[in-house]
Amino acid sequence: MATKLETLAAALSAALGEALVHVTTDRGEVTAVVRAKGLGECMRELRDRPELRFDMLIDVCGVDYSTYGDGAWDGARFAAVYHLLSLAHNWRLRVRAFADDDGFPVLPSVVDVWPSANWFEREAFDLYGIVFDGHPDLRRLLTDYGFVGHPFRKDFPLSGHVEMRYDPEQRRVIYQPVSIEPREITPRIIREEKYGDRRG
Repeated sequence: MATKLETLAAALSAALGEALVHVTTDRGEVTAVVRAKGLGECMRELRDRPELRFDMLIDVCGVDYSTYGDGAWDGARFAAVYHLLSLAHNWRLRVRAFADDDGFPVLPSVVDVWPSANWFEREAFDLYGIVFDGHPDLRRLLTDYGFVGHPFRKDFPLSGHVEMRYDPEQRRVIYQPVSIEPREITPRIIREEKYGDRRG
């Protein structure tokens, strides 16, 4: 008799067909990697098929794999990872789709499948620069409108490119190149001989 996870993996293979790259089961979780081109259709199948019924999108996360595995990663750099929940079957699924172009990562939006993807996709665009084609209002969500770059990319500098400050002379907010000098902050540890000793 097949386990619940084996049943889910088999149902995924039957439902998604050639759009499915592979399915893995590890630590009690199922992950399906799907092709970017057929992402929208895959998500509709996952939501609408009675044997799957993933009716809830929990989260969408952007990922930059450029330094994954200490630089041993040789696949596409950017991916979106979707976490789905089926209330009817009480199972979860992770779906990963890689953008084909590392220089300009684009994936289809799934807002028309799950409206809750709206802000999640905006967050992935803002922090990773992943463009979601078909999104109704793709703009920055967490950073300022004048922000340069995408701060969660592995090659983004720790101190950023520009800084924003209020200039009292001009009486407005201005942008200027970063003036923070890199420094290493190492906490000093002071040890006392009888620290914690209640007898002394």
